[in-house]
Amino acid sequence: MKAAVLHHSPGELSIEDVSLDKPGPREVLVRVAATGLCHSDLHYLERAYELKGPMILGHEGAGRVEAVGSDVTYVRPGDHVIAYLAGFCGSCEWCLAGRMTLCPRVGLSRGNDEAPRIRLSDGRPCLQFAGLSTFAEEMLIHENTVVKIDPDIPLDRAALVGCAVPTGVGAVIRTAKVTPGATVAVIGCGGVGLNCIQGAVIAGARRIVAIDINDGKLATARDFGATDTINNSDGTALEQLDACLPGEGGVDYSFEALGSAQTYELAFSILRPGGTATVIGVASGTFTLPTGPFLAERRIQGCIMGSVRFRQDLPYLLDLYRAGRLKLDELVSKRIPLEQINEGYAAISDGSVARSVVVFD
Repeated sequence: MKAAVLHHSPGELSIEDVSLDKPGPREVLVRVAATGLCHSDLHYLERAYELKGPMILGHEGAGRVEAVGSDVTYVRPGDHVIAYLAGFCGSCEWCLAGRMTLCPRVGLSRGNDEAPRIRLSDGRPCLQFAGLSTFAEEMLIHENTVVKIDPDIPLDRAALVGCAVPTGVGAVIRTAKVTPGATVAVIGCGGVGLNCIQGAVIAGARRIVAIDINDGKLATARDFGATDTINNSDGTALEQLDACLPGEGGVDYSFEALGSAQTYELAFSILRPGGTATVIGVASGTFTLPTGPFLAERRIQGCIMGSVRFRQDLPYLLDLYRAGRLKLDELVSKRIPLEQINEGYAAISDGSVARSVVVFD
């Protein structure tokens, strides 16, 4: 089968022939129909990470079950599924508390003493990103990393519900628990940020302020429900926010969906007393916050995958899509073949698309 393989970080993806092992007892073979290009994978293409071997990236995919292992009970061949990188073991303290996104996911990948799931054409083992590797025509994954969906959902739309949509919407309704009538600001209007905006609409926010440095992204943010937009290319977001919400002293909830120390700090600085900043973007290094605002019960918190319980929440999100309350069609800016995946990531880097989706069917 064909797959996009990364040999060096930073680097480009090369289209190569790879082979998969047969499903183990609790493994599922999925023919990938579509996979989204997520910014998290872009980090590996642009930054220096130590790779312990060639790797197939991709973690936002949907497809059809081709075969299952002997002990699999949840799905069967022919089922339509979404792959989800925050799988669950089902027995750790986090799973038992309903916080599956914090599960250490022990046992969901093969051990070092087992045959690898993926091999290159020369026989070398190939690493599996996030236990999935959706940038391939097929993937061999643990049954606890898939959720069944109804077959009437288009799989190129369903793929986005594997990462960007639950991360953004979940951050609002699960992590921060935004209340009706609240004011919300979203910093960074890419795929995740647009879904934070959608989540704020679903939660019943009164005002939703989108903050970015790209006017095109801000225009898209309005299409997804933002009531106000701020271009922060000159660093005056705080002053512009005061003009948007005069006399309110900031917003009740802010969401950082970019991933830098500066935007972490900005998310906290625009809070009104009692407000909560939720940081989603993957950043490195450190950031600095003043101590005084904490005395007015301002707070900042992290978020992973929207804190969702994926087998419960992903079907709920698809129900919202069916009801016209969640935009998925509009999220797909481009559909491209696997051979154009590097060009697709270049478009993400320059900010010209909301989401590109590789389609195999």
